[in-house]
Amino acid sequence: MATDLRIRFTVDDEALSRLHTEAFGGDHVLQPWKARLEKHSRSWVGAFAGDRLVGFVHAIWDGGTHAFLLDTAVAPDHQRRRIGTELVTALIADLRELGLEWLHVDYEPHLDSFYHDTCGFRSTAAGLVRLN
Repeated sequence: MATDLRIRFTVDDEALSRLHTEAFGGDHVLQPWKARLEKHSRSWVGAFAGDRLVGFVHAIWDGGTHAFLLDTAVAPDHQRRRIGTELVTALIADLRELGLEWLHVDYEPHLDSFYHDTCGFRSTAAGLVRLN
């Protein structure tokens, strides 16, 4: 089944929480995604197979020209179909149209070929501190 990309779609907290659990593991916890995205994110994109949410990505922002890509997720049974690439590409295009100038992303080394080679991010030095 082909997927349909939807930009800034109306978020269903249960569907997005379920996808997040499927993609990242852990215990299923219902999260207030809709309120969180409306408050902090500049844009988000979902991939749908029929009515089922099978992919997601969003970008939080500083209120100016910088955004930060988060939560790239594709349901395990839909991975390796370029859905992640399509999600990130659509998000980048939407952020450009909205006038943003910079999109940052952090990722683990095993994702370098996806973010760097496939999606066009260039590697930069960054810092990280654990807060708890």
